[in-house]
Amino acid sequence: MKILTGKQVREADRFTIEHEPIASLDLMERASSRIAQYLAGRFPAGTRFAVFVGKGNNGGDGLAVARLLYRRKYPCTVYTLFPPEAGTEDYRANLDRLPSGVAAEPFSPNDPPQLKPGTVILDALLGTGVSGEVKELVASAIGFINGSGCAVVSLDLPSGLTTEFGNAGRKAVEADLTLTLQFPKLSLLLPEGGENGGEVVVLPIGLDERYTAQAQTPYYYLTEDVVRLFVERRQKFAHKGTYGHALLICGSEGMMGAAVLAAGGALRSGCGLVTVRVPQAERNVLYVTRPSALVSGDPGTCFSEPPEDLGKYTAVGVGPGLGQAPATATALRKLLEVYRRPVVLDADALNLLAADRELFGLVPPDSILTPHPGELKRLIGDWKDDREKLEKTLELARNLKCFLIVKGAYSAVCTPGGDVWFNSTGNPGMAKGGSGDVLTGLLTGLLAKGMDAQFAAMYGVYMHGRAGDEAARLRGMESMDSADIVEALRLDMEEPQEMPSTGERKG
Repeated sequence: MKILTGKQVREADRFTIEHEPIASLDLMERASSRIAQYLAGRFPAGTRFAVFVGKGNNGGDGLAVARLLYRRKYPCTVYTLFPPEAGTEDYRANLDRLPSGVAAEPFSPNDPPQLKPGTVILDALLGTGVSGEVKELVASAIGFINGSGCAVVSLDLPSGLTTEFGNAGRKAVEADLTLTLQFPKLSLLLPEGGENGGEVVVLPIGLDERYTAQAQTPYYYLTEDVVRLFVERRQKFAHKGTYGHALLICGSEGMMGAAVLAAGGALRSGCGLVTVRVPQAERNVLYVTRPSALVSGDPGTCFSEPPEDLGKYTAVGVGPGLGQAPATATALRKLLEVYRRPVVLDADALNLLAADRELFGLVPPDSILTPHPGELKRLIGDWKDDREKLEKTLELARNLKCFLIVKGAYSAVCTPGGDVWFNSTGNPGMAKGGSGDVLTGLLTGLLAKGMDAQFAAMYGVYMHGRAGDEAARLRGMESMDSADIVEALRLDMEEPQEMPSTGERKG
């Protein structure tokens, strides 16, 4: 799914109005109907809504949603910030359409509304047209909404945010849920503004796909319909050699949990064989916890020598629990000098890379690097804002001819071609030690069985996040841990089918 700029979204609206053709008021009604339908399915019958509307088309959406919710027996009150004559034509039309049962009251910061407990606020103040600073009356309304203690739903974008960059320190609505129309907005996926969005749900409203097809953007949203394109059926007469051999170089004395988690991710990837290179003295940990994996023993207490027979491995993953001992730095250099297939670099492998810039030239093309924000900062230096962070990350991806996965909320796959794919799966419960180790193992296994590096990065990130969502469903975000992600990993996209009882016979 493409992520368009605010300007492009407005062009998509105009294109749809001209080419469907459809009146702008009817397009607004279509969008508002979709919003009202979603809200009615999300909130119990009888939930009270307080709808705060500005004077633009986002306010017009809010008015139409209030009318449609009222028809579904949801009590609604509208709070207006501007006189009718200040509004757009479609705003005024929807104001006139409000039924008598929906009160429309002016908002005054000197006499703010007294909202009943359990009221849900709909934020329809500004939408996607924001560029400069928020002016005073709207700023007061935003302050009231944020301090209300009510659940807040923003329509399209939390009021006050811009659609792309520059949201650090801006006064904006802090939503619990954002219903963004047709396309996710870039600012909802970036740290500076994303926290304001809360849960983000993309609602299709039927904008003309011909415009979307020709619109140019480097930003995409990774969803299930894209991921399904990467799934291949396993061959009936395949054997373990068909699906490659992954080597994981992980762990050190006292840091074997990372190796166990990475091995778990690789074993769930579908590759044929998984070997884990760990200190010889620590090998029993793998025998007990991951009996399906092979073990390659390193003579040191850390990674000190690459295996002699590197040629038999179709992909290598390095980093989790590795440590940064001088012997490990030397061994990593030896590995990169000899092994020229794509590798997955994570954790201390990235830290060693950042400490010795000469290693950058040894990273094989089409490798995958998986930094968290701290590791990324060591690789590219500090950044002043989200825009510069993305620019520097893409520059590194281009220079290395590799794929960088910037881990976090909406983990971003940055490609050497300049595209950024933001992941739609995952949750804050994954912000715990070991989650990235599981991802490293999974990505290494996907590369090992022959998956294209970009597909592996995108598919791996999506399925890792989906497993995290399943783990959160079973354990809760607070209680889930990284081992739960391994247990929840399931790479086929189909629901399990019930098998017939073994006691049943045909005929």
